[in-house]
Amino acid sequence: MDRQDFYYTIGSVTEGLFRDRGSRFIAFAIPVKNAEDAKLHIEYYRKKYHDARHHCFAYVTGYRGENQRSNDDGEPSGTAGNPILAQIKSRNLTNVMVIVIRYFGGKLLGTAGLVNAYRSAAADALDKATVIECILYNYYSVSFPYGKTGQVMKILNDFGAKISDQQFTEKCSLTAGFRLSLAGKALDRLSEYTDIEIKAKED
Repeated sequence: MDRQDFYYTIGSVTEGLFRDRGSRFIAFAIPVKNAEDAKLHIEYYRKKYHDARHHCFAYVTGYRGENQRSNDDGEPSGTAGNPILAQIKSRNLTNVMVIVIRYFGGKLLGTAGLVNAYRSAAADALDKATVIECILYNYYSVSFPYGKTGQVMKILNDFGAKISDQQFTEKCSLTAGFRLSLAGKALDRLSEYTDIEIKAKED
C-alpha cells in the first residue's frame, strides 16, 4: 500500500501539564485543518490565558507535513517552539498544533530546563491524544448504461470505493471515491468498458 495516501492526526483536543521550580507549563494538543485554523486557535488561547508569561507553539499541517512553524514567544531562541515541534514530528503527525502556556514561578530554569519543560508539556498532551489514520481519496463522477450496473458495482466493490449520489435510471450515475494508491488501477478497470464515462471531480 502506498505510504503517501494516508496521514496521521489526532482526534480531539487534549491537555498536558509540566511543573518545574514553580513554573507551570500547560499544553494543549489540537487538531487543525491548516495554518489559518492554527492561527485562530493561537489567538483563542492567548486571550483565554492572557495573564500567562508566554504562549509558545508549533504546528504541522498539510497531508505530508509540508507546512511547519514554531514560535518561542519571548523565550530564549530554540528553547520552546522547536522542542514542541519535535514532539509533533517524532509522532509522525500532521494537521496538529501544540500550544504551551507558561506561568512563571519566579525562578529561572536555564536553557536546558526550558527545553525539557516545553518538550515534556507537549509530550504529555500528545501522549493523551487519540491518533487517527486519515486516508486520502480521489473522487470521480461515473456514468454508465443501466445494463452495466453489475460490472460497475463489482469494480467499485473490488477497490473499496466510497459511493454516493447514486441515480439508477436508463442512464445511471454515481460518485465514486478511490483511495489514491488504488485510483489508477480502478480507473483502468472501468475504462475497459467504452460506454462508461468517468470524470474527475473538483475538490
